[in-house]
Amino acid sequence: MDFRPSPQVETLRERILDFMDEQIYPQEREIMAALDAEVAPGVPYPKILVEVRERAKAEGLWNLFMPDERFGPGLANWEYGLLCEEMGRSPSAAPMAFNCAAPDTGDMEILAEHGSDEQRQRWLEPLLEGRTRSCFAMTEPEVSGSDPTLLQARAVRDGDEWVIDGHKWFASGAVGADLCIAMVVTDPDAHPHARASMICVPTDTPGFNLVRSISVMGHAGGPGHCEIRFEGCRVPAANLLGEQAMGFAIAQDRLGPGRIHHCMRAIGTAERAMEMMCRRANERQAFGGPLGEKQFVQESIAASRMEIDQARLLTLYAAWKMDTDGKRAARQAISAIKVVAANMVMDVLDRAIQVHGSLGMTDDTPLAALWRFSRMLRLADGPDEVHKMVLARRELNRWAKRAEAAAEGTLEPKHSPRAI
Repeated sequence: MDFRPSPQVETLRERILDFMDEQIYPQEREIMAALDAEVAPGVPYPKILVEVRERAKAEGLWNLFMPDERFGPGLANWEYGLLCEEMGRSPSAAPMAFNCAAPDTGDMEILAEHGSDEQRQRWLEPLLEGRTRSCFAMTEPEVSGSDPTLLQARAVRDGDEWVIDGHKWFASGAVGADLCIAMVVTDPDAHPHARASMICVPTDTPGFNLVRSISVMGHAGGPGHCEIRFEGCRVPAANLLGEQAMGFAIAQDRLGPGRIHHCMRAIGTAERAMEMMCRRANERQAFGGPLGEKQFVQESIAASRMEIDQARLLTLYAAWKMDTDGKRAARQAISAIKVVAANMVMDVLDRAIQVHGSLGMTDDTPLAALWRFSRMLRLADGPDEVHKMVLARRELNRWAKRAEAAAEGTLEPKHSPRAI
């Protein structure tokens, strides 16, 4: 493993940082306020963000997440991770500016990988060009979101159409989206992991009812985290994404890169908080000297530096594993980073807020907004507890199989391989 960026990636990173200095940070508050005030059905982006996006597109800082060279620069997952980290310094504004925001990134990836030519032309191309937005509907309020085998929303085939009925929520980005990719049960009697399929649903389809944007930690504006009811919602049979019964497989194709992106953005958020904490500690005077001379503050800074660097290396390793051995081989590492990065960013933000004192609780600095935004990461794409459970089960199974092989005299290799 060698995580030194190529000249192409290093150049892109510098250009992203310059763009953020010039276009994102000076307008960050205005962009966030405009997202709340202007996004609505038929309005995917506010005016101020449209202008920023046009500049980013003109400068070639666009669709950098797409590994397929037909649709993007073709960077490896770990290479994009380095760029994604810098976007995470302003997680509400920067990813949107570069057309690299969730859930559009995941939706574009699965449309590119599993979509028909017609689906790519109808939905992928406008998303890649930045003319539309999309949302993804999987979680349901009546069943545990961490166990998708319990999904209840149904799609029944009726001639040349699918008829969808069901209740979804936390469909992020539904306000202002043109397309919803819904994971619904198409064969309730099949194996638990073969019951569901993905179906593309235009949001102007009769029976697609956006009930509300759910208030999350006091915020319900912008693209939203939405509750949706499908009530006799009819779409053409051709809107099936990929093969029937492949919903779980497609979801995993979507979630693997998405978890890398979330974790790298969390690292960027933590780096910004770290920088703010250090500046505050150097400048703020109390009890006879700068805060940075106080041992407790030094401990916060040292712990944050170690934790950020550990999380970055583990995340880049998971991305490298995906690139070299595939998504399935990287599952253990992806589960690990999902827990590590999500907890790390909250710890670093909490320390930075503490060093800023009462100021850190206000919206006069970005810290409080970053804390509110980042707390979801311990739940989004699977809660900590589920990822820990999966990690433990795989470890237990690995050692059980080795014990069985040793008893049978077929153990190979003799010594258990390490992570790499």
